[in-house]
Amino acid sequence: MTQKIRDVMTAGPVTVPRLCSVRDAARFMRDSAIGDVLVADGDELYGLLTDRDLVVRVLADGKDPDSTNAGDVCSAELVTVAPGDDVRQAVDLMRQHGLRRLPVVEDGRAVGVVSLGDLALDRDPESALADISVADPNT
Repeated sequence: MTQKIRDVMTAGPVTVPRLCSVRDAARFMRDSAIGDVLVADGDELYGLLTDRDLVVRVLADGKDPDSTNAGDVCSAELVTVAPGDDVRQAVDLMRQHGLRRLPVVEDGRAVGVVSLGDLALDRDPESALADISVADPNT
């Protein structure tokens, strides 16, 4: 039997509005102990903002984190999967596009995120990546 995305994804993604400041988005990441948030424009998924985006697109460019919106610096050209898609499809998409995370979308609504760590835990729970994925986050 082929494994589905719903079996390995992290459900209930943290979502911020497109006009949310990146400082507030960073606080959501810190408080939720996660490295990314989904960015929404109303009910529609707009983009994905990662902790790396904050460093490269905000701090390194000298932007003000209070006046820069999440929607201005997130990755807006998204590659997504559905909960019923095969896990193999997520692996192929990550390889093809050089991605570490994929939003999981159902009926136009974000319902989760599947990450390299999720896939490592599922496919090779003894791997170093799996160990890192379950370790307590740095605080």
